[in-house]
Amino acid sequence: MKPTAEHNERMEKLTFSSVYPHYITKVLKKGRTIEELHQVIEWLTGFDDIKIQELIDEEATFKTFFQKAKLNPNANLITGVICGYRIEEIENPLTQQVRYLDKLVDELAKGRKMDKILR
Repeated sequence: MKPTAEHNERMEKLTFSSVYPHYITKVLKKGRTIEELHQVIEWLTGFDDIKIQELIDEEATFKTFFQKAKLNPNANLITGVICGYRIEEIENPLTQQVRYLDKLVDELAKGRKMDKILR
C-alpha cells in the first residue's frame, strides 16, 4: 500500500502531543515503561526528556517535530510493515519518519529487546 498525498498531508499536520498518550498507553499495557519509550524516541530523534516535554507543551506537529530532530543515521535500518505500509517503500520523508517512530513503539510494546530496537 502506498500513502496518498492526503495521508502525507495528514501526517504533516498531526501533533506529536495527540499521539504521545497513545504511545504511552500501548507500551504500559504491554509491561514496558515510559523511560523505555523515551529511550526509543531519543535514539531516533536525539530528543531528551526535557525536549520531548517541550514539544508536547508547544503542540508541535510531526512536521516541526522531525524538522527539529537529528535523525539517527541507522534509522534507515527500520524496516517492515506498520499500519499497512512497508516502511522502506514510503517515498515521503516525513511520513516515513513518523512510521519509523510508530514501528519502534510497536516493537517496544511487542517485547522486543532494546538492543534489537536500537539498531
